[in-house]
Amino acid sequence: MSIGILGKKIGMTQIFDQQGYAIPATLLKVGPCTVTQIKENKEYAKIQIGYEYIQPHKLNKPIIGHFQINKLPCFKHLIEYKSNNWQELSIGQIINVSQLNKNNYINISGISIGKGFSGYHKRHNFHRGPMSHGSKNHKQPGSIGAGTTPGRVFPGKKMAGRMGNKKVNIKNISILNIDLQHNILVIKGSVPGKKGNIIYIYQK
Repeated sequence: MSIGILGKKIGMTQIFDQQGYAIPATLLKVGPCTVTQIKENKEYAKIQIGYEYIQPHKLNKPIIGHFQINKLPCFKHLIEYKSNNWQELSIGQIINVSQLNKNNYINISGISIGKGFSGYHKRHNFHRGPMSHGSKNHKQPGSIGAGTTPGRVFPGKKMAGRMGNKKVNIKNISILNIDLQHNILVIKGSVPGKKGNIIYIYQK
């Protein structure tokens, strides 16, 4: 059964395996999440889950009504995912780390760390110009397009601009350990975002 769940990034550490190799690991505080809505289709269903309780007066009336229809508490974060085997799920059901399979890979999405307005050199890993005497192209972007034809800059041209603060997806991440008592997931490698960021975990 496909499972989607929300959590927070705690930080990074390292774990030593039996051979003595240091494995970089990330700690995630995952769930518990509540199924707030199920939209059924012929081949699949859209499962909406809520994460982190919030006081109703901090939300607008349409969102509050959405929770009151199913007699659910209010949640701060909502997200939807597709599932082909949704018959086992029901509205109000709790999803936690115990439903994740340790032997299967997971996909993680999150917002990367924002680094502000950056130059082309840092943002796109461009090479610098000659540093010899007389060169006037030490750290300039160079030509950005032709002159008369087409007479414009094509969209998507690699230039200076805002760096980071974008949604990043990382696929096929291994699970190193699951702590059922504290709802902590230990995964191999790094995940996007800084400490405390909301991350989305999906497992087929």
